[in-house]
Amino acid sequence: MTNSLLGQQAAELTNALSRLMRAIFTLDSDDPTMELPVAQLRACNLLSEGPRTISRLARDLGITVSAVTQIADRLEAARMAARLPGTRDRRTRTLRLTDHGERVLRSRRQQRVSRASEVLSELSPPARRNVLKALSALLDASTGVAPGVAGDGVTTL
Repeated sequence: MTNSLLGQQAAELTNALSRLMRAIFTLDSDDPTMELPVAQLRACNLLSEGPRTISRLARDLGITVSAVTQIADRLEAARMAARLPGTRDRRTRTLRLTDHGERVLRSRRQQRVSRASEVLSELSPPARRNVLKALSALLDASTGVAPGVAGDGVTTL
């Protein structure tokens, strides 16, 4: 395969994925997560897997502890997360989603799954299997290029 063909296919993939993400995952304007910047939403997605220390969250997000502290401040102000003292070391702080934060993220996921279901219902069962198989292969290929990114609070296919 020539580099120009590969480049063209990469451009087509980029365009198709961007359009697909907008078509399926654009949320209603009244969705509470619309107010959250991407970094805060990424932090919430990681926290939905369970509480994390500030330093672990910083490591998982690939940002500084001071940046996570600012994110934690904003998430607390939005009632999405709460800081707890460390269990073994009082100097550490653990961040966890509040009940409100869990409800907001659950609602967001349900909306996204519902929209994805609507889109998939337009395909035949064999076409759905092919799409999911191709996306899974693409995700597997991406881990070699961007290790650790696919595990960024994303549920695999």
